[in-house]
Amino acid sequence: MQPLTVLASSRAVVSGRLTAATIVISVATGKITSIFHSVLPASDFPQGTLYTDYSPYILLPGLVDAHVHLNEPGRTEWEGFWAGTRAAAFGGVTTVIDMPLNAIPPTTTVGGLKEKIQAAQGQCWVDVGFYGGIVPGNTNELKALVKEGVRGFKGFLIDSGVSQVDEFPAVSSLDITKAFEELADEPITVMFHAEMIPPISDSVGDDVQHSLPPLAPVGPLNEYNTFLASRPPSFETYAISEIVALSSVAPKLPLHIVHLSAVEAIPVLREARTRGVNISAETCFHYLSLAAEGVENGDTRHKCCPPIRKQANQDSLWSEILRRDDSVIKTIVSDHSPCTPDLKKLPSNIAGSIQSTCEGDEGDFFSAWGGVSSVGLGLSILWTEGQSRNITVEDVVKWCCSSTAKQVGLEDRKGDLKVGLDGDVAIFDDESTFEVGHSSMLFRNKCSPYQGKTLRGVVKETWLHGRKIHSTADGFDRKQGPLGQLLLAPRRVRV
Repeated sequence: MQPLTVLASSRAVVSGRLTAATIVISVATGKITSIFHSVLPASDFPQGTLYTDYSPYILLPGLVDAHVHLNEPGRTEWEGFWAGTRAAAFGGVTTVIDMPLNAIPPTTTVGGLKEKIQAAQGQCWVDVGFYGGIVPGNTNELKALVKEGVRGFKGFLIDSGVSQVDEFPAVSSLDITKAFEELADEPITVMFHAEMIPPISDSVGDDVQHSLPPLAPVGPLNEYNTFLASRPPSFETYAISEIVALSSVAPKLPLHIVHLSAVEAIPVLREARTRGVNISAETCFHYLSLAAEGVENGDTRHKCCPPIRKQANQDSLWSEILRRDDSVIKTIVSDHSPCTPDLKKLPSNIAGSIQSTCEGDEGDFFSAWGGVSSVGLGLSILWTEGQSRNITVEDVVKWCCSSTAKQVGLEDRKGDLKVGLDGDVAIFDDESTFEVGHSSMLFRNKCSPYQGKTLRGVVKETWLHGRKIHSTADGFDRKQGPLGQLLLAPRRVRV
């Protein structure tokens, strides 16, 4: 008889519903073979079966983080497969989808994807999929990338921050049209970083695309409000309107807005969906938990694009995602976008700072790298913030497991506790708390706005394909080593 792993608890989220459950997983196949809606005793299973009753902890499907920058190859000093996937496993994330930029080369060609695949071999503690990139001039690579198994495509409508060396330049409306025409009949999702400078605005002009200081600053460059004012909500609403306007080129092609920040964009998306446009959006843990009013002078750990906006904006994002009808925000992701601490240019009084190589610009929000580090902390961030908003664990599973799996075409493997799916399980203690420090920031560079914050909700263990890969008690099993797989089977079904 094949060996089994049996995980039981008085509380589990099975097919979107909180219930008692016993989950039986084949160690040989890594798949869930049966589910019982009660806690069965160990005596019901063959002698030698690995059985644990985790009551009262909650069995959750392993989270699917559909927006992570792992940066390997080329910028492994920023992040990498080994450290990034260990950080994910710490927080119950069993699948990450790697973004196509910040690595060198970017994943804009089949050759670039193959370099990614080679670099990932033997390093992944969780399962990893890859996005392809849309940049000017790579239209002829897109169908080939679909066949090679990318989970979707991403393009920028504004400078990506790494375009100074032509790695990942922004796309024009003509580039988008060509990509839509090429992918019109493919089972793939096309995603966009949706910021554009409107043709008539009070913004600072094209220089903001390179994160340079405003030509007429509204305040000191180390004050967050100066940076916030340089990327107003109109950037997002104008970019999304442009995408919607082009959607008729390929009306069946699923479109997706990554890291939505401005609530002003929600009516634009809702009106488009009402007209039948196949478009959705995600938001991020940081937009739902951090607010501009709380950012201290020079604390560039909070810099990201689009920016973290004010508390009223955060409250409205929560109102949208908690709608029980058709919210335009379908998923919540980390957008883990790390860098080396020197590029954050933190002042010495802020945790995570190191001596900057460029003197005189410490705390400058315009010269600092933009990105928030949080992979593996998301479940706890969301659960902590959600306590005052009456969220449930079923909500979390919908936003961070089942819907993210569907977004990337993995609903036949991931995102639920269901017979036939991968035996990926997070054992969640919803009552315990921890302070974010070096021992809980397992990503490569310990520089995050969450450092020092107390979060509620601890992932006690993480299971991948029916095997335990991390526990708070014992850490990682180095003898067993990384068990993560690369998710390269081509997508078959449209979202």
